[in-house]
Amino acid sequence: MTKLSRRHLLTVSGATSAGLALEQVLDPSVAWAGDLPQVPRRKLGKTGKTVPILLLGGGMGFDARFDPRIAEALRFGLDYVDAARVYDGGKCESGIAAFNRKAKARDKMWITSKSKDHGPDDLEKSVGESLKALETSWVDLYFLHAVEDPGVFTPALKSRVEALKKSGKIRHFGFSCHNDNVVELLQLAAKTPWVESVMFRYNFRTYGNKELNAAMDAAHKAGVGLIAMKTQGSEASFPNASKTFEQTGKWNKYQAVLKAVWADKRISAVVSHMDNLEKLRENIAAAVDKQKLSRAEMESLERYAAATRAYACDGCDHLCGAAVDAKVQIGNTMRYLMYHQSYGREAEARALFRALPDEARALDGVDFSRANAACPHGVDVAGHMRRALDMLA
Repeated sequence: MTKLSRRHLLTVSGATSAGLALEQVLDPSVAWAGDLPQVPRRKLGKTGKTVPILLLGGGMGFDARFDPRIAEALRFGLDYVDAARVYDGGKCESGIAAFNRKAKARDKMWITSKSKDHGPDDLEKSVGESLKALETSWVDLYFLHAVEDPGVFTPALKSRVEALKKSGKIRHFGFSCHNDNVVELLQLAAKTPWVESVMFRYNFRTYGNKELNAAMDAAHKAGVGLIAMKTQGSEASFPNASKTFEQTGKWNKYQAVLKAVWADKRISAVVSHMDNLEKLRENIAAAVDKQKLSRAEMESLERYAAATRAYACDGCDHLCGAAVDAKVQIGNTMRYLMYHQSYGREAEARALFRALPDEARALDGVDFSRANAACPHGVDVAGHMRRALDMLA
């Protein structure tokens, strides 16, 4: 794997122990930080603003006292922090506030947050809650989080978004989506002028999807800023599947996947939930290196995609869910399994599963054989649901 050079890796703790104040740690004019490589930037569609191609995801939360990952990210020009009301059990935004309370870095940061409440009144309430938790008077971009229903984009919502922008509480607006109708929602974004950015599921297993590419083309042409998420395409309940990746160059699997996404110029940025400094630095190293993936490296990714395709769930509940005589939520359950084993977020995964309706958690005794047959990628739905009973119930 490729990392940053030793001289670039003076950590915040090391700097402060050496007598530097937090303001100096974050000041690029400080001599030891002046020559740090900066993460490249791209225009985020019709917002007209530029953002780093690597974004600091907040899905795993931030240290409630002072998170060194944010400081380290800022030193390398990674100034976009991605939050949500629900991340880290509702503590993500307050973790960012705690950092800014000490670092006084609000003006140096682009903060995005999101809400799973999609109605006009709910949106306004959520924005207010986000601003309070973040201890700021504005957010740079606010998303409707995990959109599934295209019907939420009503004239009433548009009016409320415009009012929030006029008040200065939000500067830009968009939505995120990662379930089975990503294509439909991207096409909708292309036809909705007041949607400025979309964060959507995009990974190496979907590069050749013609419908998805057509939707991305339409959104990009319409000026929608495209942010890729879930780019690692993690395998539900198979944390060791990544060992099948053949490293043919200097990049490990995680870095190679990022490099492949950045090769698509329609994509403004990739959001990554980096839960420690080591992962952050590896991803920054991949971002600042201008070398493109070789043909051999791309072929290695293609082989890895083929070898692990049956381990990854695309959340196509309209196929597998419709095939069973129960109101279970296969896509959500599969995602929580991935959180539990592939991401190591065991407590959060169990809490999310317990928050599902009773009927959605009633997996025992359900015949999932037809769900197996309905999956176009050969995912063993029945086997995963048995694992979910053991690990999440």
